[in-house]
Amino acid sequence: MGVESAQGLVSKGSFLVDNGRYEEALEFFEQALLLRPNDPDILNKKGVALRSLGRYDEAVRCFTKSLEILPRDLAAS
Repeated sequence: MGVESAQGLVSKGSFLVDNGRYEEALEFFEQALLLRPNDPDILNKKGVALRSLGRYDEAVRCFTKSLEILPRDLAAS
């Protein structure tokens, strides 16, 4: 099996989230973060998966780190 790109891993994880398979999605986001540890979008997606699993403290840490790396206009969301 070849090395997968971070974007490929994120795409698979996003598909799994869309289909309610949060635990599996989390694995893909964690693998993507090994390749791009400071990617705010991957951190955000990991936070969504964690929140969906009821792992709120971990989700908040992901969201906070994402915002520290790339502050976003919260009024625009």
